[in-house]
Amino acid sequence: MKNVTKKFGGVLALSDVSLDIGHNEVVALIGDNGAGKTTLIKVITGVNKINSGEISFKNQKFTTHSVKQSRDMGIETVYQEKALADQQALWRNIFMGRELTSFFGIINVKKQKQVTERLLREEMGFTSSVINVDSDCSGLSGGEKQGIAISRALYFDADLIIMDEPTMGLSLSETEKVLNFVKEIRGKGKSCIFISHNILHIYDVADRFVIMDRGTIAANFVKEEISMDDLSEKMKILAKTGHIS
Repeated sequence: MKNVTKKFGGVLALSDVSLDIGHNEVVALIGDNGAGKTTLIKVITGVNKINSGEISFKNQKFTTHSVKQSRDMGIETVYQEKALADQQALWRNIFMGRELTSFFGIINVKKQKQVTERLLREEMGFTSSVINVDSDCSGLSGGEKQGIAISRALYFDADLIIMDEPTMGLSLSETEKVLNFVKEIRGKGKSCIFISHNILHIYDVADRFVIMDRGTIAANFVKEEISMDDLSEKMKILAKTGHIS
């Protein structure tokens, strides 16, 4: 993103924002409510159109794009909730809206179930026979649901996976599962934007920390130059004074 501005009526949600996400990099996007994190993500994914500035992805420049175009380019989002349709089977959730079809355009249910089975056992580590491709998602834990959503993004070969507060409301063990999935994203040569309020959750998995405040990028630190305690302290200073010393 280069000098991106986004307004909603008279409200300036993003102000001259410039941000780079590197190949095979996990970037933690942090900031208080109203800092502009959600708007920034919606701009990247094509939900919101920018008023000015420029966006480029894999050397392709554009000023406007749709959610479908964003997906086609290789950008996927995993939300903190409602990432899956609870009353639908696992295999339907994996392929919803992007069904595998035969040469004649007929949905290939058998193939979709085979792929889902492989993802369950090999990618997500499900070993219990209680959970299978026909199980609906309502019986899964929060961490398991996030794992399925991340695996779906990887299956469709996303180059950039955006995770919006993926550990919110999860137990410690479920949080650990999600963080391990983030490590797998990097291990597969992909990039990730990890949005969180909890520095403790993201410090170990992130390569870089981008702090937002009132629609701007307030600070940008690589992990090697800042400790978790220092990062927490700077967040506190920002909340109190409106700037980072």
